[in-house]
Amino acid sequence: MIRLSPHCEMLLQEFRDRRDELLRLDSHVYELLCQHLSQQGIELNSIEHRVKTEKSLAGKLELKGEKYRELSDITDLVGLRIVTFYTDDVDKVAAIVSRLFDIDWSNSVDKRKLHDFNSFGYNSLHYICSLHEGSIRFEIQIRTALQHTWSAIEHDIGYKGVVKLPPEYKRQFSRLAGMLELADDEFSRLRTTMTEYRRQIQALVKSGNLDDVTLSTDSFRSYLELHPLDRLNQRIAAVNQAELFPASLMPFLPVLESFGMESLGQVQAMVDELSDAAYQLALSQLAITDLDILSETVGMQNLCVVYALKHGGTRDDVKFIYDKLYGKNDANALLADGIIRQYEAIGQK
Repeated sequence: MIRLSPHCEMLLQEFRDRRDELLRLDSHVYELLCQHLSQQGIELNSIEHRVKTEKSLAGKLELKGEKYRELSDITDLVGLRIVTFYTDDVDKVAAIVSRLFDIDWSNSVDKRKLHDFNSFGYNSLHYICSLHEGSIRFEIQIRTALQHTWSAIEHDIGYKGVVKLPPEYKRQFSRLAGMLELADDEFSRLRTTMTEYRRQIQALVKSGNLDDVTLSTDSFRSYLELHPLDRLNQRIAAVNQAELFPASLMPFLPVLESFGMESLGQVQAMVDELSDAAYQLALSQLAITDLDILSETVGMQNLCVVYALKHGGTRDDVKFIYDKLYGKNDANALLADGIIRQYEAIGQK
């Protein structure tokens, strides 16, 4: 049973009286953070927020309540924890927090600078904040997902509660913490490297040096941003005065890779060399219909079929294209048969 002094009972009663106010503060700060972090494009693992429970506060007051003269001296009545994916995002979030709120720097701490051998899970930023001078203070912790996970593991297995841990266990914890800290840093470094790689790819694509660009998810996406199929699609749509509706061409990447294409230059060569044949094939299909709505995939699909057949492709190769695009289905074999007949009818070889 918790026993409190009259002074601590008074603080606890004030907490009860102000709980609704604290709940409103918690909600306001949470919504403010979500709004501004989203505007800055920072992806987060999570944002946790809570108002301290009466039971938790009573336990805290029982242990060290006499050090608090007023309820406002307890800075974690409202607490939020922002968990980022990357270490460099911790500093970005911290900058946003410092712009949004008044920071009590004398009571805030950057635990990343403590460098204890077993402190990885606690290497977070702890900011004591307020909306403005004289208002209720609250705590914001900022840490990475790996730090957060490690902290939870330490708590779960009771590591911090062990009075005297054998040296071999301490070494094991230290090694694991070091590995996770290294992984945290390497993930951030890898993200920076990948970002620079994507910029280089985009620059090469825009410059037209497609032969120098390896075919990959990133490079193909950058290539499609140039709308290389627009002319062919519009030409096909004009057959029936059809409307083109947007559709992603990314599903065609594995099809192009199955052709053995390794660069964007090879993809562009296919577009340049086979667009007329792809148009003729599409024309043979649309001539007997009154379709007035077409997907933007129409040009690429006919290009791929023509490419496969011009390179000795069979019914199974054409079916493979449809399987990749629409999922494996026996009906795709019938589609393949039909498209091959149309291809032969227009005199293509």
